[in-house]
Amino acid sequence: MRVHSGRTVRDLRRENRTAVLQRLYFDGPLSRFSLGPVTGLSSGSVSNVVAELVTDGLVEEAGSVDSAGGRPRTLLRIRQDSAYMIGVDIGETRVRIELFDLALTELARVERPLAANGPRREDRYDVTVVVAHVRDGIEEVVRQAGVDPGQLLGVGVGVPGIVARTPEDGAVVHGQTISWDAVPLERLLRESVHLPQSVPYFIDNGAKTLGQAEMWFGAGRGASNAVVVLFGSGVGACVVSDDLRSGRAVEWGHLKVRVRGRRCRCGAQGCLEAYAGAEALLERWREAGGRPPADADEETALTALLAAAYPPVAGVEADTTALAVLEETAEYLGAGFADLINLFQPERILVGGWAGLQLGARFLDSVTQYATLYALSYPASHVRVELGTLGPDAVTVGAAILPLADFFAQGGRRDTVEIEQTAPAWKTSLRERAAQ
Repeated sequence: MRVHSGRTVRDLRRENRTAVLQRLYFDGPLSRFSLGPVTGLSSGSVSNVVAELVTDGLVEEAGSVDSAGGRPRTLLRIRQDSAYMIGVDIGETRVRIELFDLALTELARVERPLAANGPRREDRYDVTVVVAHVRDGIEEVVRQAGVDPGQLLGVGVGVPGIVARTPEDGAVVHGQTISWDAVPLERLLRESVHLPQSVPYFIDNGAKTLGQAEMWFGAGRGASNAVVVLFGSGVGACVVSDDLRSGRAVEWGHLKVRVRGRRCRCGAQGCLEAYAGAEALLERWREAGGRPPADADEETALTALLAAAYPPVAGVEADTTALAVLEETAEYLGAGFADLINLFQPERILVGGWAGLQLGARFLDSVTQYATLYALSYPASHVRVELGTLGPDAVTVGAAILPLADFFAQGGRRDTVEIEQTAPAWKTSLRERAAQ
């Protein structure tokens, strides 16, 4: 049966379930009475939806609250043990795999370092090695948590690169900076990971998963639009226009900030990432005469750079070379933020990622000043630049949210029903007109 808007009754029921699930998830526990105003549903619709969700094992009672002169109202909440999600962060220095319940309680975690196996950068990101890390990590967290794999809503994966999709291979990753050329990651994971075929994979850019996490649970809550910046070995960004919808990853790190400038790891010259990513920042410090710790990983070396510029011990003079490199980096980042402000006019710019959180505490004010200087005055006066609040592991949380968001969109149903699609009337009319 179809309604006048073109949606079927099935569509409306799914949307009603989605509305109730989302409000209970983000604002619960709530009573049936309270669910009406926040979802826009009638009391009868709320009662019907709640009854279905309780029967499906997704919602449970959570005590009661006194009402104004009437009987106490029963509170409802999402059952956090009714389903589980796995989040995977294929980062630039390690692979992290976490298993969560519906309340995003971490039940198990595994990390595998991506140590270089040879002189070439691409050796660190050898596809066979990365897939093996993900496969073993998924199987280990499932075993640690002791959950039934059939209860998984899905596996979300954040990757450094552009994600395309094909009918044959699903998600295909184009990661130019890590030498991944059309890697059929979803197919490779399906072929190697021992999970039921019904468990879906959701693979997307790491900046996008970070943006999803910060908008749902972090510094982006309440904003109608924002740009979330992922600052690690390189830099990326996610543009979000709705706090409950996934954003759009943009290759911000490869905007040009200097014609015929430094060579970026993508192969081009003058990219922002060639000046502001942690890898490039440390290289510029070394070129200027700085001495990063020998054989240290990037996180340790960046900590050393900050300690040199801002000595933790009173009476120790700051390293002027380290300070100069950081100040120059702040200006490059400010120029990059100005581009984001002019292009997208966001309410907020949120800075996350392990390097962003480390550096931001020291020079975010300086970056903001440069951004204000280089951006158009009106949009610059309406943006707030802040650090993310979910910590350096937010990409993994955001990856786990990908299957959760799909679960909400399906109204809390795991089985998808194929429905015969009929063409809208305007398509039929225009097709007939063209055939005349």
